[in-house]
Amino acid sequence: MPLKTQKLDTANALTLEWILHVKNYKLVIDRERCVGCQICSLACPKNAITLIKQPRVQGEAAKHAKVDIDLAKCNFCGICDVACPYGAVKVTFNGQHALNVVAKESYPELIREIKTDPSKCPVDCSECETACPLHLIKISKTLDGRAIADPSFLTPEQKARTQTNIVVQKEYCPTCKVCEYKCAPGVMKVRKAYEGSIAIDQAKCPEGCRDCLDVCPITDALILDDNSKVNINKSVCVYCGACKVVCPEDEALTVKRTKVLHTSVHSGAWNKALERLTSPADAGKELKAKGSQKAMQTVSRRFVAEEDIR
Repeated sequence: MPLKTQKLDTANALTLEWILHVKNYKLVIDRERCVGCQICSLACPKNAITLIKQPRVQGEAAKHAKVDIDLAKCNFCGICDVACPYGAVKVTFNGQHALNVVAKESYPELIREIKTDPSKCPVDCSECETACPLHLIKISKTLDGRAIADPSFLTPEQKARTQTNIVVQKEYCPTCKVCEYKCAPGVMKVRKAYEGSIAIDQAKCPEGCRDCLDVCPITDALILDDNSKVNINKSVCVYCGACKVVCPEDEALTVKRTKVLHTSVHSGAWNKALERLTSPADAGKELKAKGSQKAMQTVSRRFVAEEDIR
């Protein structure tokens, strides 16, 4: 048991600590990055995380739910850290971002597959930088090793020699694909970390309600049509569930995650977390696919061994 525990909640961060003789466990939620989605609360095996809806103030936009953690239940396992699509949670041990659940392969890492090809980026374009809803992309241009502030003043010959550099803060990227759709073809290629479905039952939406639209962190994932109804752009939705958390009608908005892009793992803990994040049926599909893959690998090894004997 820790010698001392402490919890500090400020406007910018929620910090939990276990302090021992030679060990220090710390969990920090960055309030600026946290969007109040469902992911960490569903992934937590201790049910230590709760989402608190913020009071609705007349005339103001709705605020996303506030995440709280029960220090008495939290064991600093780091699963919330791994699962967060926005990189808002960090768990450290003695100041190091080293997670036992990942090191022991009892829980997978979330894969953020983001590929860039700067050679296909037009010299005068920085669209992906301005399009990113979370401001995670930085574009820079260099000519003969020197930074170029405004490429539009370059000559055609200079433009041909100008190099584009694209830097993406991948650890915070929820892989919404907005940059891919806004950029020139081939510049950005993004694979979603969470796949699923989302639907709005317009008949059950309260008249004039825009709460889901107010809290959605992804530009153009939820849009207002000409009839002042909220519609969905599934191509850029990351299925985080921030909208579902604040929706005042339980059945008006549904979010379902069907697949998680992750590293290899061999653990019952992950199977249970996957069920909570998706559904028992979708988790079963992954397990079945893994079983089939293992069977194929076994047959392949046996075939190779028999060939070697011959």
